[in-house]
Amino acid sequence: MITLLSTWTFGVTLALVALGVFVSYRLFAFPDITTDGSFTLGAVTTTVLLVAGHDPAIATLGGAAAGAAAGACTGLLHAILRIEPLLSGILVTTALSSVTLVVLGRSNVPLAGTATLLDRAEAILLPATTAAGFGDAAAEAARLIVMLALVGIAVLLLWAFFRTHLGTAMRAGGDTATMARALGRDTGLLTVAGLAIANALTALSGALVAQVQGFADVQMGIGMVVWGMASVFLGAALVGPVRLGGALVATVAGSVTFRLLVASALRAGLHPDWLKAATALVVLAALVAPRLLSRRPQASAAR
Repeated sequence: MITLLSTWTFGVTLALVALGVFVSYRLFAFPDITTDGSFTLGAVTTTVLLVAGHDPAIATLGGAAAGAAAGACTGLLHAILRIEPLLSGILVTTALSSVTLVVLGRSNVPLAGTATLLDRAEAILLPATTAAGFGDAAAEAARLIVMLALVGIAVLLLWAFFRTHLGTAMRAGGDTATMARALGRDTGLLTVAGLAIANALTALSGALVAQVQGFADVQMGIGMVVWGMASVFLGAALVGPVRLGGALVATVAGSVTFRLLVASALRAGLHPDWLKAATALVVLAALVAPRLLSRRPQASAAR
């Protein structure tokens, strides 16, 4: 029970990374490599603030704000200096590898004995989860409830924002930049704002993962952009074409499903050294499967 709940907790927490990739890649058609760096930056910033004695909520928001600043830097490099999207993300991520090491002070900092956001949540929810019959898994169930609530709030805020006039303009700028410019919209600033939102979500995930794991490490963000992409594509393959709200929920479902697949593969005996290769295969399958399935009805109709 504890293993299953912890798998769900981790998958839901990393769903914020998937939502960030969804915003940058799906809504803005911007392949943002900053994801790896902003994830680590959020974790490192939050950890440093927690160790310094700041309130856990303030520390977590500080991590998200740091990620937003990193995303804005990538957007500015692209919008003002006309640097290609991939190169903009690579430059910022490369710089962040030094920034996070300097901010953290060393490669790894534990949070043992430091009050975190999850400690507060457990103190509030533990009696309810214990009474619900979770037993030894009551603490993990409390963590999962908190993560589900936070991700649910993020999904609702994204859905509400991208349905406003500004949010609609940002989506239009990502879909058809030429038309948006013809309507007088500054697509450069819209991209900067979109990447700031995307990387704030990614950094928030990093801040929460650090508190779940109990430590921050300067290497913990490696591969997060692949995770986000896999979750987005897997979620899309699960539900098919849907509107904005459905796509956001599908992205969260894709992250949880992907985490469950990874955990199942490891329990089945997959060597950890092959985990990255397995991840690539999942992404490939999520990309190809919808196309193959869409061709079957066409082939049947042709017959």
